Amino acid sequence: MPPLLLIIANIGGIFNMGVVIVNTVFYSVVEEEKERNLERQETYLNEIKKLPKGFLVTKKRGNKTYFYLQFWNGEKNVSKYIKNDTNIDEIKNQIAERKHLEGIMKRLKLEYKQMCKVVRE
Repeated sequence: MPPLLLIIANIGGIFNMGVVIVNTVFYSVVEEEKERNLERQETYLNEIKKLPKGFLVTKKRGNKTYFYLQFWNGEKNVSKYIKNDTNIDEIKNQIAERKHLEGIMKRLKLEYKQMCKVVRE
């Protein structure tokens, strides 16, 4: 084999070895991200459980306004009366926060699914 071809072959061997190292590092980074993703999902799920689910419904009877928290419990639609002394704006903020966190959870689950495809689990 002429010297020039031998050098190209050696460079090719070094290059292939470099690709293997890069792939190993890439997969280990993806595995770490999967673990981090699962931890974040667990954290957000715990936060979501603390917040009220559903939405606020207002009903007027005569001159008075009544507030209800309406949500699904299994296959039943439940309306829970909210007492007059309760801060309605706080409940609205909590419901909005829950919707926001549920959106984040949805994205995290999609990312996890994509990472699983990358490492072929």
